[in-house]
Amino acid sequence: MSDSLTCDVVVFGAGMVGAACALYAAREGLDVIVVDRGQVAGGTTGAGEGNLLVSDKEPGPELELALLSAGLWTGLAEELGRETEYEPKGGVVVAGTAEALAGLETFAAGQRAAGVSALGVTADRLHDLEPRLAPGLAGAVQYPQDAQVMPALAAAHLLRASGARLRTGRTVTGVLRGPGGAVRGVRTDRGDVHAPAVVNAAGPWGGEVAALADVHLPVLPRRGYVLVTEPLPPRIRHKVYAADYVADVASDSAALQTSPVVEGTAAGPVLIGASRERVGFDRSVSLPALRALAAGATRLFPFLARVRALRTYAGFRPYLPDHLPAIGADPRAPGLFHACGHEGAGIGLSTGTGHLIAGLLTGAAPALDLTPFRPDRFCPEAR
Repeated sequence: MSDSLTCDVVVFGAGMVGAACALYAAREGLDVIVVDRGQVAGGTTGAGEGNLLVSDKEPGPELELALLSAGLWTGLAEELGRETEYEPKGGVVVAGTAEALAGLETFAAGQRAAGVSALGVTADRLHDLEPRLAPGLAGAVQYPQDAQVMPALAAAHLLRASGARLRTGRTVTGVLRGPGGAVRGVRTDRGDVHAPAVVNAAGPWGGEVAALADVHLPVLPRRGYVLVTEPLPPRIRHKVYAADYVADVASDSAALQTSPVVEGTAAGPVLIGASRERVGFDRSVSLPALRALAAGATRLFPFLARVRALRTYAGFRPYLPDHLPAIGADPRAPGLFHACGHEGAGIGLSTGTGHLIAGLLTGAAPALDLTPFRPDRFCPEAR
């Protein structure tokens, strides 16, 4: 069945970023339709850990966006109650050697100057925070502002709270253009959706959506795995990861990289990451990646060696060459707005992104300088 719809804003993508864009746009009084070829949280969001982090971001535009988002997440958690499984558990970044600890402390000092709460933890205090950590670690930095949500639940509840009309199972086949090339909506395999504004929140497929509007956005998928253990009583109090995780996230390498990231969940299972590699949209299982994840986790928490891993899942994180998302209006296609390319930080950065996009849609002054996030910054003429 084919139909034709009209609204103020059509958001392409029913993941976490799309849900946040829909929520904040609707709260500005805009009529929003969300379109997705799959289901709610059926892509990158459903394959994520739900991290809301400031701890892994160096001073600069991404950290500013993370701090904005963290405040918005706190407000949403109060509003939505326990529905998103929001846990303000904080993070602990551990260093195995004195050299790694010195680098971590230097990194944290820069973050403190940018507004992050980063508390040094000496080796003799580590087990007060995490009693089951491996012995012999050099120290850590604790980040009270780190939190976690259950991402699929969070996306679904934000979409519900938005009141947006949801149209899943629809593949966008084109972007409608008017006189002068202005965007006028999208064409799907089940009818057109007419709107003066289109938000590209398609995650790792954001480049494909941009191409439908004849603009270039070099989004690539970066595959990552998560191991999920059997349900356990609460044993890990924070999100805990090794200091080398930050360097791996910022790396441009396409090869497999892993660094241990371990956290419990409200439901009981422990989530174990993190891996990253650029292999296109290949969903095949990589045993080397899974073995490396398990080995890294047991180095941090030896008790996990006796715990069963029940399943694993892979997700594709939307990677842009400078590790910053594309957020804002695209001057090459008036009416097209981008909200994609957040790599592995999309859950945490979604609220700030949605807030900024809603402001642009209504003509409000942005809360942050959007210049570093310009969607056309990869074009030679924009440099």
